[in-house]
Amino acid sequence: MTDVASNLRAVQQRVAFACRRVDRPVESVRLLAVSKLHSANSIREAYGLGQRDFGENYAQELRDKATQLHELAEIRWHAIGPLQLNKAKYVAKMAYAFHALDRVALAEELSKRRAGLPLLCYLELNLGGELSKSGIQVSQLSAVLEQISPLPNLKLAGLMCLPPLSPDPESSRPFFRALRELALQHGLKELSMGSTHDFEVAIEEGATVIRVGSAIFGERPGA
Repeated sequence: MTDVASNLRAVQQRVAFACRRVDRPVESVRLLAVSKLHSANSIREAYGLGQRDFGENYAQELRDKATQLHELAEIRWHAIGPLQLNKAKYVAKMAYAFHALDRVALAEELSKRRAGLPLLCYLELNLGGELSKSGIQVSQLSAVLEQISPLPNLKLAGLMCLPPLSPDPESSRPFFRALRELALQHGLKELSMGSTHDFEVAIEEGATVIRVGSAIFGERPGA
């Protein structure tokens, strides 16, 4: 068994245990394998093991990998990093979902360039108030939702957050809980939250999508 195979199996087991702790069906959590900077061969291997959802931080890398791996007919590409307006065309064309929608102008650009099925979007909130991170403020949420919701070619699936980085996974819990409450208040069902170091806490707090990279593929090249 290769590292990717054993790592993926271990993550799947951890997901199952976390779901069991809070009496959730394991099918209620989508595992998004973050393949940023990892090789196409690693993605092919994970795909061969049944993984279908892959996340890329950079729009051009997503474009290139989607082209390179076009034969993987059931693959779903998720754009998960900050996006410049001039790169929106790549996400609009190639992605199944976008997890870092942080402004109305970007939503309008994606809507304009999207064809076919609507692009699933998660609105990113900056719950920690960190200047180094994108995301809208909670006070802006209602107004932004009102402007984005009518746009064609987009489907607002839910909310996303990246808690302040901490070695203690429990430090993320208040942010995950706050995101869940905001989603409930605004009638949104999906929560994209949790990464390699805190995804089990995220599942306990209601995550429907978890973004796991290094626990599956190992450390990124050059990291």
